[in-house]
Amino acid sequence: MLAKLSPRRAVRRHAVAGAVGLAMLGAGVPTTAADDPQPDLTRFYRQKVVWEKCEGAATPRDLQCGKVTVPLDYARPGAGTLDLALARYRASGDRRGSLLLNFGGPGVPGVSELAHSGDDFMSLTDGYDVVSFDPRGVGRSSPVSCGDNPYAGAELTAGTDETLRDPDAVLKQLKKAAEECAEHSGPVLRHIGTVNVSRDMDVVRQALGDDKLNYLGFSYGSRLGAVYAAQFPDKVGRMAMDGVDTLTESLAEQGVAGAAGQQTALDDFIRWCVKDVACPFGQDARVAREEVVRLVRSMDEDPVPTAFSGVFTGQDLVGALSQALYSRQMWPSLERALASLVEDGDTRGVEAFATGGMAVPGLRHGRQVASPSGDRGLVDQENVPLDNLPAALMAVNCADDPDRPTARQITGNLDRLRATYEEASPVFGPFRLTQVLLCYGRPKGTDFIRNEVKDVDTAKMLLVGTRGDPATPYRWTVQTAKRLGPSAVVLDNKGEGHTGYMSSKCVHGKVDDFLLYGNLPPNGSSCGSEDSAGAAP
Repeated sequence: MLAKLSPRRAVRRHAVAGAVGLAMLGAGVPTTAADDPQPDLTRFYRQKVVWEKCEGAATPRDLQCGKVTVPLDYARPGAGTLDLALARYRASGDRRGSLLLNFGGPGVPGVSELAHSGDDFMSLTDGYDVVSFDPRGVGRSSPVSCGDNPYAGAELTAGTDETLRDPDAVLKQLKKAAEECAEHSGPVLRHIGTVNVSRDMDVVRQALGDDKLNYLGFSYGSRLGAVYAAQFPDKVGRMAMDGVDTLTESLAEQGVAGAAGQQTALDDFIRWCVKDVACPFGQDARVAREEVVRLVRSMDEDPVPTAFSGVFTGQDLVGALSQALYSRQMWPSLERALASLVEDGDTRGVEAFATGGMAVPGLRHGRQVASPSGDRGLVDQENVPLDNLPAALMAVNCADDPDRPTARQITGNLDRLRATYEEASPVFGPFRLTQVLLCYGRPKGTDFIRNEVKDVDTAKMLLVGTRGDPATPYRWTVQTAKRLGPSAVVLDNKGEGHTGYMSSKCVHGKVDDFLLYGNLPPNGSSCGSEDSAGAAP
């Protein structure tokens, strides 16, 4: 998926090279057949996490932090290592092991996310230590960066028709963007992606002392869970995935689907907004939709000054909208923020969505429902680049996708591609196209996910799909469940917003009941829209 995010913060992700299905032998150390020996990973699988108080003045008192060391390159474990940052809330009831959380993205740091939204998962501490981690390349786990402009090249598709008339200039800028990311990220960039993060999770599982992995993944986290199930089928415990990602569609296909989904969410917001006399776009839905498009284009041509001596562009606004539209709970705040922007030129409200929730245009996996408060200081994030989330998002997306547009395809098809994306959404289409183009100049991604993650033989897994999800369409849940095989059980959430755990009491209850007690709902059972909690009036 181009971008998906987490439960409370919609935070909508892919994999790297060189993974193979591994048998599990001995003390949990993966190995292959004797005629194809693998490097010795024993020292990594003999670790135990040492838990300490987390750093950061506002860190919850009961949150503990630790680390696990993993090889930079699983094919050459002696060539270097990196440390993964972990955090946990200890079990308050009868402990049955640990439950690992992934909040989506890709690129969302699990440590700070767990610190921020830990209250939403306290019910799971009835049986588990609730643990999350910063995946490789993210947060405090060797973070990647692209320098000052992680989306260098975004303006190429964001309304600059003059640039589009010179495709060679597009190629040069895309290549420059890839070079800047490689320069600022260091060696981890070559080993980032879902396949390697999945292998990291198995090392984490062993370090936590668990024979099997109990897991809850949101949005992009569902892709990570599916890859783990394919690589380590014998180590799958109770696994739930909410906001299910595609395993087969290319980035280009995902981009069009994502743009269309976000446009649907925007249309829903506009229909709600125009019923209020305070709606900044008037009381006619058709006119309001046109006004939003005009606002984005005018701000791209003439950015609005911000309170921080910078400027706020139309594409910045698109990023803020993409985050705010993940949940109906955000609609009243979004309406007020847009009114301040339109009526007074005040960007502070929309900037809160873009920065407070680590908003990234196109982010889809997980649930990046931004927090208007902008409080991200719960856990020490010193030395984490400001652009880490978008830089990691692009790195993982590209590493997970084997397709690469050639120079000829870009120069020959740019106008057609742009028309296709703008047809899906005149607001979100241009930036979605940019995210696909930004893989140009990067190494080819893995085909493991598309070709090998299927027909898994594991314990039953719960897949939750939401009918009105703007980031991960419900059809992806059905398709992924069919691809994974009989092990996958689908829960149909007939609600709206990205993922269901935080917005539906019914989904929350069924997921908890499965993870805590093993009570799996029947395949195809549903939660009604009336079960949603906290919907905007």
